[in-house]
Amino acid sequence: MGARERTKLIMIAGPTAAGKTALSVDLAEIFGGEVVSADSMQVYRFMDIGTAKPSPEERERVPHHLLDVVNPDEPFNADLYARMAGAAVEGISASGKIAFVVGGAGLYIRALTEGLCAGPPADEDLRSSYRAEANRFGDDYLYEKLKACDMKAAALIDHRDTLRIIRALEVKELTGRSLVEIRLDSPRGIDRYDCLKIGLHMTRAELYGRIERRALEMVSAGFLGEVEGLLSRGYGKDLKPMQSLGYKHMIAHCEGRSSLEEAIALMTRDTKRYAKRQLTWFNADKDISWYRPDESDAVAAKVKEFLRRPPKSAQRA
Repeated sequence: MGARERTKLIMIAGPTAAGKTALSVDLAEIFGGEVVSADSMQVYRFMDIGTAKPSPEERERVPHHLLDVVNPDEPFNADLYARMAGAAVEGISASGKIAFVVGGAGLYIRALTEGLCAGPPADEDLRSSYRAEANRFGDDYLYEKLKACDMKAAALIDHRDTLRIIRALEVKELTGRSLVEIRLDSPRGIDRYDCLKIGLHMTRAELYGRIERRALEMVSAGFLGEVEGLLSRGYGKDLKPMQSLGYKHMIAHCEGRSSLEEAIALMTRDTKRYAKRQLTWFNADKDISWYRPDESDAVAAKVKEFLRRPPKSAQRA
């Protein structure tokens, strides 16, 4: 029996506010494709403005998948994403179209295209001790502890993402190695897709300017009202998505802990830091071809070339 041909897939990645959505919609329209979101926040219902979901007009132009699939109080993770996104990609391919996987969640993209790295199994006793430390000393204590023992992992993890901080600390204590090193050394699984990887980049000043403008546009579009609506629906401020970028800042304003101007400034600052971590992640992938957002013609030519050649057979990378 011959080797199975891999399904073709086009990935468009990069930092937040880089222009991924607009480019992906244009390309999907040109090449008869559909978009599969690779955003860890756009999966949540009722969270539209703060997650920069594609507009109704963009969603009308081309079908989108993996948007609005769970409520803010329902669990969601990279493994669940990989299974749902994989089903979407295969369905798109079966209909004779091409899937454009678009977003800035590097872990979600890796889970879909390569699978998640094994690493040591969870140690519940160890995790319980870390959670006790967090409860006693605060989340920042664990983050500082991670920075002291594993700066590589700390550089890729948000200081409020307690779950990932605990996992990185756990891996370091159990193996003596950084989670980042283990990921780099772990053999990749069977590549499920013949994937063209496109990345969007620009100067840091340009990117930061885009982030600043987007923050103001979100507030003008009613972001504060969206957060108030979530709270009125009973979605507590301690839920993981409610502690994400933008939402936690608007909640602080709602509770009187900051002015609106302060909330916007902090949201902008933290978004810039997040974009820097995204770039660190994607820059480590040497298969990505990088383009500026205004090089759409060159990207389209690259996609056209990719689609014309026969798909690669499944093989272990």
